[in-house]
Amino acid sequence: MQPLPSNALGSPETTCDEAIALRAARAALDRRASDVVILDLRKITLITDFFIICHGTSEVQVKAIVEGVRDALEAERRQPLSVEGLAEACWVLLDYGELVVHVMAPAEREYYDLERLWGDARRVLLEGE
Repeated sequence: MQPLPSNALGSPETTCDEAIALRAARAALDRRASDVVILDLRKITLITDFFIICHGTSEVQVKAIVEGVRDALEAERRQPLSVEGLAEACWVLLDYGELVVHVMAPAEREYYDLERLWGDARRVLLEGE
């Protein structure tokens, strides 16, 4: 059995506070992500603490946003448990256990409408909103 990463769910230092979610969202904004939304899911599901949902306008931009978020969270000594969809760059999912980042192409974001699906979640406001 392979040991879980140090930031795996269940470890005392894994609780994702709002500051980490905000840091990841700002990293996405630094790469010009559009319509960045942070959803606080702590009171409605055990799946994860926060979702970040955003989109880029091209495959290159989607990949750049993903890279920016990964770099910012690596600085916090956090590694994703998994990364899915990077090759196609239509919907990239970065799973940090307590934080899940969705970087999407506009068509996928509109079609799946995660904000509506998780509409009961509290939205975390970014500075300037």
